[in-house]
Amino acid sequence: MGKGHKMRRIHAIRQEWTFTNIDGAQSVVQLPHTWNAKDGQDGGDDYRRGMAVYETKVAAPEYDADTEVVYLQFHGVNASAKVFFNGTEVMCHDGGYSTFRGEITYLLQKDNALRVEVDNSKNTRVYPQMADFTFYGGIYRDVEFLILPKVHFDVDYYGGTGIQVTPSVEGDKAEIQVKTYLGRCCEGLSVQVSLLDQEGNQAAQQLSWRIQGQNQQTKGADEADRAYEVILTLDNPHLWNGIADPYLYTVVAELIDDKNQVIDKVTAPCGIRTIAFDPEEGFFLNGKSYPLRGVSRHQDWKGIGNAITKEHMEQDMALIKEIGANTIRLAHYQHDQYFYDLCDREGMVVWAEIPYISHHMPEGNANTKSQMKELIVQNYNHPSICMWGISNEITIKVTNRKDMLQNHRELQALVEEMDPTRPSTMACYAMCGPLNRVTKITDLIAWNLYLGWYVPFLWLNDLWIGGYHLLFPKRCLGYSEYGAEGMPNLHSERPHRGDNTEEYQNIYHEYMLKCFKRHPYMWGTYVWNMFDFAADARNQGGEPGMNHKGMITFDRKVKKDCFYLYKAHWKKAQENDADAFVYIAGRRFTYRRGKKQKITVYSNQPEVALYLNDQLVETKAGEGVFSFKVNLKEGENILEARAGKLVDQITLIQTKDKHPEYKMQKVDTKNWM
Repeated sequence: MGKGHKMRRIHAIRQEWTFTNIDGAQSVVQLPHTWNAKDGQDGGDDYRRGMAVYETKVAAPEYDADTEVVYLQFHGVNASAKVFFNGTEVMCHDGGYSTFRGEITYLLQKDNALRVEVDNSKNTRVYPQMADFTFYGGIYRDVEFLILPKVHFDVDYYGGTGIQVTPSVEGDKAEIQVKTYLGRCCEGLSVQVSLLDQEGNQAAQQLSWRIQGQNQQTKGADEADRAYEVILTLDNPHLWNGIADPYLYTVVAELIDDKNQVIDKVTAPCGIRTIAFDPEEGFFLNGKSYPLRGVSRHQDWKGIGNAITKEHMEQDMALIKEIGANTIRLAHYQHDQYFYDLCDREGMVVWAEIPYISHHMPEGNANTKSQMKELIVQNYNHPSICMWGISNEITIKVTNRKDMLQNHRELQALVEEMDPTRPSTMACYAMCGPLNRVTKITDLIAWNLYLGWYVPFLWLNDLWIGGYHLLFPKRCLGYSEYGAEGMPNLHSERPHRGDNTEEYQNIYHEYMLKCFKRHPYMWGTYVWNMFDFAADARNQGGEPGMNHKGMITFDRKVKKDCFYLYKAHWKKAQENDADAFVYIAGRRFTYRRGKKQKITVYSNQPEVALYLNDQLVETKAGEGVFSFKVNLKEGENILEARAGKLVDQITLIQTKDKHPEYKMQKVDTKNWM
């Protein structure tokens, strides 16, 4: 095969930008950037929402005007954007979490003026508008020039890259259906598709026929111009098998001219696996039971907002891996492509969803569909994604129920048409009853339930789950959210619902882990949330603007006690393994007024011994949670937990003094609604 032409390239636009805020004030910023990094996290529900402007001067990227074209692409602008290049409007996009791009070759000069009007104003047509998180405004993901050959795989269809990979497995054989999409100037060309294993060796290859005139499969006026399909076959495929073995192949598609030269090339990850959901036995991966037990994630960080880097995403993934989760609900919007890549590589089963949330807006129906199309087209090839989320808590505010139901039916039909290989799901609001018609539309169903937190009695979880399963034995049921607020600075010897203490958060999650074991048919359960996150309308726990249900603080610096509770249950390890641990809960609750104390130890080891001031208290066998009763002496007490060679130690002080800093100060608490 000939040497070929220049391949597609990306040129990041990283220079400084002039930023004109909503109030007209100007400053110089660098991307990624949000104007709500501070006021979107401090409470009051008063963060700046409106239209701001980003402007910069940018040199044209190096390209061949005779053989190449240049696109401008954005990976995340919240929430609506108008893009002007050298004074000409070239793009308009509604939706703050997906990639969009447009060709600007015809406008390119040596030096160019780029202007982006970004708007996160309140409106009734672009989602989200009502939800328990901050809608940060800004250009918070990368902006790039994409340089392509004039004849190339399609990049104009809903932010996709021109390739769609669909693996299937039967017995010891796999078929990989590869569709590539092209424009209309492709006569005389052919497409060669190769499958590379994880070491880069060729595992399969097939060359398509030469493209002749109009003899192609078409997708319709609203879709990519033309689809060219090949089927690759593979004996004894190495399966993508979750966190145990997330094996990835790579599909390479090459566009070849009549001189056998490669004109354009695209790649896509290929994880060969099967998924299935059963109302009695839960989730199956590659034909084997694989209970989905995991966490939800919001993308924002303290003081940074949503303008995070790859390093932030890598740190988030490392923490999720450490806790032992095997699934992530990426809430409540499309996340960065890089994080989906991390999920592929680390074997996380992913629930991906659009921000159709809380308040059904009839004027926003078209926006839900465009965001769903972008989510599926841009993320179809990720093997980690196993379900598409249609909506979240949408029945909180509905003024036109008939329209809401119809929009859900149309979204369901859209998902079935665009991706019949994955089921749809939705997350229902607690007050959305099991008989509500909207709960019957998606393939799977899950509920956001906080029984034992927002309402009394933890045992209601067992009653609700068992009751639903009895009434609807053929519906696959999950918990899309459950959790309790917990702040590392708040503590109590008598923890109770609503006190926001670390101790009640532990009690809540200890119960929920036992509860889910009693109901093994649930297809998935997701802790809300892995990390504390900003919700500027909230004022709870003495820190306004925050949701404190995370197992790790907003700055990712403090792992709350319940982090280790879940790690003890989910991260099984032998004593000599790096993941083996023993952890004494309540270490931040230093001053204790009572002499008699209950001490809880979390460990993934089968036996734990507790020592008080070098004296053995007791040795206990168990699974995950080990509880001991001790009598503290006045003053300083050293507690040490041992599990084989593993040791953890804390110091408690028995005192008669009150410590009001452990108690939540009385404030005008406010939920987000």
